[in-house]
Amino acid sequence: MPTSMRARLLDQLGESPASTEPTPGGNPTPAMLLGIRGERIAERFLKERGWRTMQRRFRSGHRDVDLIMERRGIVAFVEVKTRTGVSFGSPVEAVHWYKQRQLVKSAQVWISRHGRLDDAYRFDVVGVWISGERVRVRHVESAFTLPSR
Repeated sequence: MPTSMRARLLDQLGESPASTEPTPGGNPTPAMLLGIRGERIAERFLKERGWRTMQRRFRSGHRDVDLIMERRGIVAFVEVKTRTGVSFGSPVEAVHWYKQRQLVKSAQVWISRHGRLDDAYRFDVVGVWISGERVRVRHVESAFTLPSR
């Protein structure tokens, strides 16, 4: 992607080039830019409903959590799935068992570093559909739970 086009896309997303975590070869891919846009839409959606951003794109090794949000003592580890159509199914359906396991592992690391005794924890999924200028958002609270031991 030419540098000027990349800069325009990043500007439209409200991103600086450093915040997109480019691919090892250089520039962020169109899929990465779509994902970043979806994360920003999801964050805005949640903030409008009283959630506070604790952290964006928390990384634990090769795993990450898109958003960590808090509201009234509940900390939600949020996976955001963004789609431009329905051909690949619902964004919420895309959080399969393996991704859930990775999110749980990352959440456990985050809780060990930043957790507070009085907080409750859960896993939410936000699906973002973008079609031209039209955007739809679906927030699934407690989309899955920690496996019991």
